[in-house]
Amino acid sequence: MPKSKKRNGRGGQHGAVQPFSDEDASIETLSHCSSFSDSTSVAEDGGEAEDTAQEDFQYKLKVYIDCTVDKSAKTRQGALDGLKTAMATKILYEFLLERRMTITDSIERCLKKGKGEEQRAAASLACLLCIQLGSGIESEEVFKTLKPIFKTLLNDGTANIQARQACATSLGLCTLVAEDDILDVHATMECFESLFTRSYVREDGSRPSLNPQTTQLHTNALLSWALLLTICSASHIKAIIHKHLAKLPRLLESEDVNMRIAAGETIALLFELARDFDPDFDCEDWELLCNKLNALAEMM
Repeated sequence: MPKSKKRNGRGGQHGAVQPFSDEDASIETLSHCSSFSDSTSVAEDGGEAEDTAQEDFQYKLKVYIDCTVDKSAKTRQGALDGLKTAMATKILYEFLLERRMTITDSIERCLKKGKGEEQRAAASLACLLCIQLGSGIESEEVFKTLKPIFKTLLNDGTANIQARQACATSLGLCTLVAEDDILDVHATMECFESLFTRSYVREDGSRPSLNPQTTQLHTNALLSWALLLTICSASHIKAIIHKHLAKLPRLLESEDVNMRIAAGETIALLFELARDFDPDFDCEDWELLCNKLNALAEMM
């Protein structure tokens, strides 16, 4: 059967497609769609079976993209989740390259006008889009559009907390992949610092009282900050160590296990980076720090 007739047989209209059921939004369904040729090539001519599977898969992605601007929040959410699943399970560089700004516009709209879960999904999708495009001008274009929105949401104490958590993670990863100016990297790191340092013990020794969701936001900010440490110069690392190394170990006493783990990983990373330029690097409370890290390791 000619492939054009096959497409017409599906109605040729988005209204005839039901891409947002739990099954269709699942990893299993999209994985099956992307590997359809593997299960049919034995029984059919390999070339046509693969072409048909690829055409079906791309058609479904186009429907998802179109539906990210639907009036229904539920439909937009399903479309975002469908695109996220596809980008997480298959390399789609060529397909996304020519549609990157359309998808970016949809992400921008969902971040600005969506609520809660929709914003969270949009932030995660932005991260996957930049990773798919890789380092280069294409991902830089995407990130240039979305970075101000990420930062606005991240610093907005009235915004949905899960959306802010997702923005903290996505901003870090997108900066690593798509930021082309090290000074802008430093500015983004300062944005993260303004969050996770709120979990630091105060000068009077008291510990801030934070709810679990806010602590998770600070944890995500700390992890993204640590990720960006890996692309900083030795001189900047030295400044960071001077500013933060004395305070980070107190986070190992946090009641939140994820914060304790993130703090331990960040401290270990700082030591590793410091010893790249100073093999004899040490700290004043080395023995106490080792005891805290050992205690943390025993609890895991």
